[in-house]
Amino acid sequence: MIAWRVRGNFAAMTHSERIIILDFGSQYTQIIARKVREVGVYAEIHPYSITQEALTALAPKGIILSGGPSSVYAEGAPIPSVDVFAQGVPVLGICYGLQLIAHQLGGSVDKAARREFGRAMLTIDDFSDLFKGLDTSTQVWMSHGDHCTSMPTGFERIAHTENAEICAIRNRERRIWGVQFHPEVHHSVDGKTILKNFVIDIAGCSPTWNATSFIDNAVAEIRQRVGSGGVICALSGGVDSTVAAVLLHRAIGDQLHCIHIDSGVMRMGESANIIEMFRTHFNMSVDLVDGSELFLSRLDAVSDPERKRKIIGNTFIDLFEVEAKKFSDAKFLAQGTLYPDVIESVSTKGPSATIKTHHNVGGLPETMNLQLIEPFRELFKDEVRAVGRELGIPSWFIERHPFPGPGLAIRIPGAITREKLDVLRQADEIYLHEIRQAGLYNEIWQAFAVLLPVQTVGVMGDERTYEHVCAIRAVTSTDGMTADWYHMPYDVLARISNRIINEVRGINRVVYDISSKPPATIEWE
Repeated sequence: MIAWRVRGNFAAMTHSERIIILDFGSQYTQIIARKVREVGVYAEIHPYSITQEALTALAPKGIILSGGPSSVYAEGAPIPSVDVFAQGVPVLGICYGLQLIAHQLGGSVDKAARREFGRAMLTIDDFSDLFKGLDTSTQVWMSHGDHCTSMPTGFERIAHTENAEICAIRNRERRIWGVQFHPEVHHSVDGKTILKNFVIDIAGCSPTWNATSFIDNAVAEIRQRVGSGGVICALSGGVDSTVAAVLLHRAIGDQLHCIHIDSGVMRMGESANIIEMFRTHFNMSVDLVDGSELFLSRLDAVSDPERKRKIIGNTFIDLFEVEAKKFSDAKFLAQGTLYPDVIESVSTKGPSATIKTHHNVGGLPETMNLQLIEPFRELFKDEVRAVGRELGIPSWFIERHPFPGPGLAIRIPGAITREKLDVLRQADEIYLHEIRQAGLYNEIWQAFAVLLPVQTVGVMGDERTYEHVCAIRAVTSTDGMTADWYHMPYDVLARISNRIINEVRGINRVVYDISSKPPATIEWE
């Protein structure tokens, strides 16, 4: 039958107060949602083309219009299909959102004589609402080529910069605000306060969104949806699927059947450690399925990264459907899919480009015999970790770095072989051990080794070698949507390189990846 998918997290279905963000294609749209949630208010993203019926059903307390790459006066520019200014709730436009306000309500937007990208100092003209509690000036982040040259009737200027005479506007009577800068990004020093002023003071939301409220609502929704049916949990052993399993177990107890599949592309000792941890620490039963032969045979000679992901996704589902037959009550499949996975895989929320397919999002077949439950589909990584802590999962586990569903298959660019996997496992184990020993593991959001399809000349002793290059990657991030490379101490890099080259047969050169996201992605494939 056709798969049923949970399109939002369970708490979103019952939460009484929410902010709706309309997506016009900004790379920062997801960060707006994160920042609003950080102040304790639930926010979710919807496409700018949302229908009136859907918007009314959501009953938002406020609406935020995101930025976007388009010009409001260009042919085909994204324009809402509903009158967002007639919904009876406060509206905040950000960048393109401000320009849309001006364009639709009778103001003027033109190409700026000098485009503005990067830091700027905002001078505040009014401190009564949106900028309450701020100093006279504050650093903000700009990213625009157009600007508002005249305000619509009834609007007033409430802030400006040296380059943007109209940088923030307000119509207090109609409860519409607009800012030319991006308060959601880290470089806007008081951005979180500005968003808090809008959602708490202006929109009147209560700061009740937190891990506890999510768990309470999710448990109730899971019980209602599942009823007496059984749920199979795809347990990878990573943070996301582990927290999902513990949450589901709290909701439905023994109706949950956890299955861990050894795909043959796991890290060293991973499967055995997962089984031991769940049985001893969580007192939960986990069935181990060795699918390594099937996975590796299907991946044989496959070098295209998208094909790898889809093969792995389809193989996981094939094996789960076989295992599901062992449980007569099984009607659902649970996965720990996160919001960044969804955003990077499918453009379901707005005019954003697909970056890559995640195996537990875009790699699923259209037809399957289990209905899909994804309780964290609209959560970011830090929110899942907060839920895990609230559920009593130990900190040492919660702080584990993300590990992709396709495993080491996407850390070996090109075709995969058992020999390459064995080499990479050894290198990765040494790398993670050394950063733990140096006390750096928790400073890094994600660290891993990549075995490159490149061989180089080396010399060991008096012999010439011709072996693989190993790239090591470490990044800092908060949610995986953006990331910066970690500035690893040279002495630690030296120890890692020396150990890998000396101890791992098949590698004679180690390089360090200093690419940020964007323009690169965190994983290499």
